[in-house]
Amino acid sequence: MIYDPERRTMPHTLLITGPGGSGRTTVAAATALAAARAGQRVLLLCADDPWAGGPAPAPDRLRLARIDSGDEFRTELAALQERGATLLSMLGGSPLGAEELTELPGAEQFALLRGLRRAASTPATDLVVVDMPPLHQALTTLALPAQLRRYLARLLPAERQAARALRPVLAQLAGVPMPAQWLYETAARWDEELAAVQAVVEAPTTRVRLVAEPGPAADAALRTGTLGLALYELPVHDLVANRLVPRDSADPWTAGLAAQQEKYLAQWRQETPVVPLAHLGRDPEHPGELAGAEGLAPSPGPGPAPAARPGWTVEDRLAEDGVLVWAVPLPRARKSELDLVRRGDELHLAVGPYRRTVSLPSALRRCTVSGAALTDGVLRIRFTPDPQLWPRAR
Repeated sequence: MIYDPERRTMPHTLLITGPGGSGRTTVAAATALAAARAGQRVLLLCADDPWAGGPAPAPDRLRLARIDSGDEFRTELAALQERGATLLSMLGGSPLGAEELTELPGAEQFALLRGLRRAASTPATDLVVVDMPPLHQALTTLALPAQLRRYLARLLPAERQAARALRPVLAQLAGVPMPAQWLYETAARWDEELAAVQAVVEAPTTRVRLVAEPGPAADAALRTGTLGLALYELPVHDLVANRLVPRDSADPWTAGLAAQQEKYLAQWRQETPVVPLAHLGRDPEHPGELAGAEGLAPSPGPGPAPAARPGWTVEDRLAEDGVLVWAVPLPRARKSELDLVRRGDELHLAVGPYRRTVSLPSALRRCTVSGAALTDGVLRIRFTPDPQLWPRAR
């Protein structure tokens, strides 16, 4: 866990994302501005300066942290080359110069994760507002730390390091550091960094704010994205309904669009709190121009308790049905997009384009999967105790 050295607690983190073209970047900046005006000390983490060409408002309470994926990539690769200089020399390779380095696909995701880790440890900060990429890319990025840590644990298990005490001796005999030692040291450093980011993503003070313009395309994207959020147990703080047109317009086209927006708004309000933002009739030139932007300031109070997160719960039905039931909330899921596989003490669950592997709770490890059913947005997986493993009553 990362802590603020002044407050000894992790600041609140609000991740702003939504379907592409929804205005999430402007809403992220407006959220940071509204929170700063409400008295919170805010750090806005984004790739571009939303106040370019003009002075940043509330400079005493609102700070900006830029994400430069190109610079992050060059710095990280240069450090990796320096640490592996001996190994590169052994293999006959030559290091790349700084002027040769261009960022590779995926560099943006890792730069964002490193920026998120640094922002969570920034002193004198009450709220970190993060301008995330579009919803699908944001979800895959937030899932990366846990996924990569699992890959490292499988490919380079810690128990194989038991013989590391012999490596210095072997290195002296060979005259160079052993590659295996360098590999394990690098993996350990990566795991430590990934664990720090994972702690921020999974903290009870981290929430997601969705931004969407009501309509059929946005609703479809939100349905799929909400499934991913539920699968990764990321709580939704609210949904900003952006660019709402007047409902009482005399223009038939505007009135028809307003009716369509109201249809989806009514549905969204049944699922999550909605913050409405009116259409300006033009693109805003400044985040503070958003009508109703003052309502974007999140509560400065504590975030949801761990029990309030959309977690997976185990229901004890041994007395009634002889099974334990693992309840997984998956709102608006469809049976056709679900896939479930158990391998050993792990459960592999796929929901649409998203996949997650979780370790079974200790009680379920002594059971066999006997069925699953999706009802009212909850996947209930039934586990029957294995007589060979389940403790017998005396």
